[in-house]
Amino acid sequence: MASSSYSNPPCAACKFLRRKCLPDCVFAPYFPPEEPQKFANVHKIFGASNVSKLLNEVHPNQREDAVNSLAYEAEARMKDPVYGCVGAISVLQRQVIRLQKELDATNADLMRHACNEMANNSTLPGANPGHNYSGSPRGSSRFNENNPGFYYPSNYNPWSGGPSGDHDQGGGSSV
Repeated sequence: MASSSYSNPPCAACKFLRRKCLPDCVFAPYFPPEEPQKFANVHKIFGASNVSKLLNEVHPNQREDAVNSLAYEAEARMKDPVYGCVGAISVLQRQVIRLQKELDATNADLMRHACNEMANNSTLPGANPGHNYSGSPRGSSRFNENNPGFYYPSNYNPWSGGPSGDHDQGGGSSV
């Protein structure tokens, strides 16, 4: 009995389909023998014939991405037969929206805290109104060292409702 010159183990696709894995097998580079479930899922959802046709139609440098997409969608369809990866994307989008709202609320709390700190610091005895909270003289840009990330323009005065030259307490313009 003659032995085959091709001694590599069959790829996961050929093993699953119980056929001989030839050296020019279109599945071999993308479905290694140690990942049998990857091909099983893809075969169950898309079918081996459809995947073979797709791989032959796709440019060789795009085949790996195509197989990864098919494998991801097949796995998602196994978990959620109705929505597949669209269901996972929807869940992640809702999570992003929820986290954005949480981040906005936290930023608002930080801003309130920073404003309360500034108000408390201005009422301390010995506070010099000619200096800002970072210790630099009025007229330069102000960076609050206690709250990095907050930048105040040099003419901003939070207690007058506008720039430091504007003494209108309502914050409106005096035209």
